[in-house]
Amino acid sequence: MNKVVLIGCGNVGMAYSYALVNQKVYVDELVLIDVNKDKAMGEAMDLNHCMAYSPSKISVRVGDYNDCRDAKIVVIAAGANQNPGETRMDLIYKNSKIFKEIITQVVDSGFNGIFVVATNPLDVMTYITLKYSGFKPNKVIGSGTTLDTSRLRYMLSERINVCPKNIEAYVIGEHGDSEFIPWSNVNIAYKKITDIIAQDELNKIEEDVRNAAYEIIAKKGATAYGIGMCLVRITSAIIEDKKIILPVSSWDSTNDVCISTPAIVGINGVDDKIFIPLNEEETNKLVNSINVIKSAIEKIES
Repeated sequence: MNKVVLIGCGNVGMAYSYALVNQKVYVDELVLIDVNKDKAMGEAMDLNHCMAYSPSKISVRVGDYNDCRDAKIVVIAAGANQNPGETRMDLIYKNSKIFKEIITQVVDSGFNGIFVVATNPLDVMTYITLKYSGFKPNKVIGSGTTLDTSRLRYMLSERINVCPKNIEAYVIGEHGDSEFIPWSNVNIAYKKITDIIAQDELNKIEEDVRNAAYEIIAKKGATAYGIGMCLVRITSAIIEDKKIILPVSSWDSTNDVCISTPAIVGINGVDDKIFIPLNEEETNKLVNSINVIKSAIEKIES
């Protein structure tokens, strides 16, 4: 049986749950865990009432950490929300404390599946999950820059009137202010994007991608739908062993950080990482992103 446990029934968790029941993903059971059990029960009821019109046959219920024991995936969307004016890194102290308690209880249940992390600061929380759990690195995945990449492909598709699915482009590095786009590797049907759009305009698109979350939070208070869809994409890649390429956050053994680069995602989690050839400027940006994450990890450890 393909069981998924979701920890955290806030905006992101429920956007993920709703997207999951609306897509034909081979998940048999979705278990909701939240500190507010009444909210979790209400959400489970609401989701189950969709099933007459859903393409899936997922059973949704409220559970506890014991349910993690035989789960294939534990998705963690719990933690403090990013408020207007806050960066993702501002959440580091609040969420690191929450995660220590969560990971301990999940591991104590006997869970041996794959962690998928969605809580900010994403790369730091993914690293914390790896260290607290003691799991092999391939079994701890952060949503990484999957959402940023989706935003990028959407913006490029609007600019050049091409389906976003046909755009080969990734945002890499930190899921945060130091993320960047290696424009030298962005292609549409083997044609370089730099031959289609001027660099000044590309720089503006990159700025818009980086600031998209801040703009959405300022206007509606939170981001949810985009990351919810990204989490379903990661879930289906694992459950169905799709071996698709996604820019997830995973452990970089050379630098001892979790950071986003394109990776092959399947039933074992991260099967392999794909390292994009970068020019000198892009390499410097990646080094900067690594240092930002390292600095944040050091603050927690100290």
